[in-house]
Amino acid sequence: MRAHLHAEWTKLRTLSGTGRLLLTIIVLTVAASAAASAVVSCSSAGCGYDPVRIGLFGVQVGQAAVAVLAVLAISGEYGTGMIHLTLTAMPHRAKVLAAKAIVVAGLTLAAGAVAVLASVLATRPILLDHGFPPESLLPTGGPLLRTAFGSVLYLVFIALFSLGVATAVRDSAAAVGVVLGLLYLFPALILMIADSDWQRLLWQVSPMNAGLAVQATTGLSSLPLSPWAGLGVPAAWAVAALLGGGLLLRARDA
Repeated sequence: MRAHLHAEWTKLRTLSGTGRLLLTIIVLTVAASAAASAVVSCSSAGCGYDPVRIGLFGVQVGQAAVAVLAVLAISGEYGTGMIHLTLTAMPHRAKVLAAKAIVVAGLTLAAGAVAVLASVLATRPILLDHGFPPESLLPTGGPLLRTAFGSVLYLVFIALFSLGVATAVRDSAAAVGVVLGLLYLFPALILMIADSDWQRLLWQVSPMNAGLAVQATTGLSSLPLSPWAGLGVPAAWAVAALLGGGLLLRARDA
């Protein structure tokens, strides 16, 4: 397995767009979080906003770059034909996919941790200036630690889900379209459907809606799923995508 990990790390590290995509994840996440924090305010009479969730809003934007990074980790090889060389040198296809998953997850974990930490530090003074109480933004508070850690895990699950989809689809544009469609389509459908039961069901199976429940620090009782249970939804999507992609990788010719 060490040889597989070394090979996949070398390929992804030397890919021309990897560094730019990692930087894009950080920049998009922090910039969108700061922008969201700058357009909301809380009066002395109170407000209906969750300050921590606003401060991490950029995760919803940065996940698009995470998806592209994960997709390119395998679909780029199909595009160049390098996948033939990879599978000839390392015929154990399950190990190849596992190594790709570990490397992609590791890079996403590192970039996501930097992006989330930078977002918390950047948005805290903005939210305080806009009237949010300091106690709701304590960096050592349990809810804030849960939202930060959960947000990083969410990005890792999105990366693994994207890798699984790309393994099955094998085309970069199609894989990115499928992933982003599933991430952003569910919230739109929820807004379009009037039936509350269907809204709740779609929310519960939506990888983004359910997964980002881990960021919530207020109104937890009104959520269709608890924060950690919600984070299990994108984890389930990731497992299903990797299993499906792995089976197709074994069954099909390169």
